[in-house]
Amino acid sequence: MTSNSSLRRLQDSRFKLNALLEITQAINNNSSPEELLSLTEKILVRDLNIGKIAIYKKNTGWHCIFRSGCDAEDTDKVDVEEVLLPVKEISFVAVSNNNSVKGFDIVIPVYHNNQPLAYVLIGDLEEGEGMSPVVKHLTFIQTLTNIVLVAIENIRLFQESLEQERMKKELELARKMQSLLIPHNEILPTTECISVKGFYQPHYSIGGDYYDCIRLSHNTWGFCIADVSGKGISAALLMANFQANLRALYTYEIPMEELVKELNKRVVESANGEKFITLFIAKYNCETRLMEYINAAHNPPVVYQTKDDRIQLLNSNTVGVGMLDEMPSVTKESLVIDQRTKIICYTDGLSELPDDDGKEIGTAPIEKNIRNHESIGKNILDLIKEEKITPDNPRCFDDVSILGVEIF
Repeated sequence: MTSNSSLRRLQDSRFKLNALLEITQAINNNSSPEELLSLTEKILVRDLNIGKIAIYKKNTGWHCIFRSGCDAEDTDKVDVEEVLLPVKEISFVAVSNNNSVKGFDIVIPVYHNNQPLAYVLIGDLEEGEGMSPVVKHLTFIQTLTNIVLVAIENIRLFQESLEQERMKKELELARKMQSLLIPHNEILPTTECISVKGFYQPHYSIGGDYYDCIRLSHNTWGFCIADVSGKGISAALLMANFQANLRALYTYEIPMEELVKELNKRVVESANGEKFITLFIAKYNCETRLMEYINAAHNPPVVYQTKDDRIQLLNSNTVGVGMLDEMPSVTKESLVIDQRTKIICYTDGLSELPDDDGKEIGTAPIEKNIRNHESIGKNILDLIKEEKITPDNPRCFDDVSILGVEIF
């Protein structure tokens, strides 16, 4: 009798070691979660004659990730949080009064880092004399499933890490691509007639602000600033599309009203009514000294005429681009510039910065910093420094863009 008992213990030990070795080799061979679960099923069904298996694992929520010998109707009715979470150790279902698990016999909790990672339900056990022989292997089953499910969790975390790294690289590439759409100060014009400087700081890696300056003829310059409603990737994609359309359409010949209406049409087609763009766009002729502009729901640019020491705002008289399928009207304004004049265009990421009392700063800091005889570039740098516009400043909760135009 002692010899038979020892032989059975030896056989059980070999079985457990071989099963663990098989699982470990599969993990080392980078087997997929599906392959690991299939191997676990083979061990439990082939070697232990377990007829019903259900495994619930936590990710964003609790889900049945594997079933054998039962269907979705059996597993979907199990309320993991109510019935299984209270289970801290291997338990018989018989002690539960909940009907949702009555089709199973035993609950095996799987913990990782002192937190519940999964629950294994087994049923239809092979019966021996008295108690099922599976019962003596419950600790082994718990160990086996723990190894498998921790491996599956590590695979998930690794894949998640790879996905995050991929997204990080894609966002970095998108940031670099977007930076090519925003003209740097080195390529913005500085002539005897006009000087243009800009500043751009996205809230995230990429943003929905845009400004530009385009030479329309020998004596004529066009400039604009725009802001997409919302933030992030979708705003950046719409703005990239808008930039392409603007550069294709904005010529010396096209009337500004027609330009804005065509831009509206294309934004509506691209955004499907989910987003819109506020836009200030202008055209300045160095010979006639006439500036024509349209403000489509954008923040009013601040104009400072140095000789007269006068500040004025170029307010909006037109709805935003993409707000309506068809613009009811587009109002073009004009301004004769007969003296040295500085203009600061900006997005609401600047004007809505909170002051020490939590109120929006508005245009007051812009007016303060532009009202002098310094260059427009110096004015912008002083404004940025004064308002502490840096990526790590928590006050900057939106994209901040500034376009300064100085006309001599």
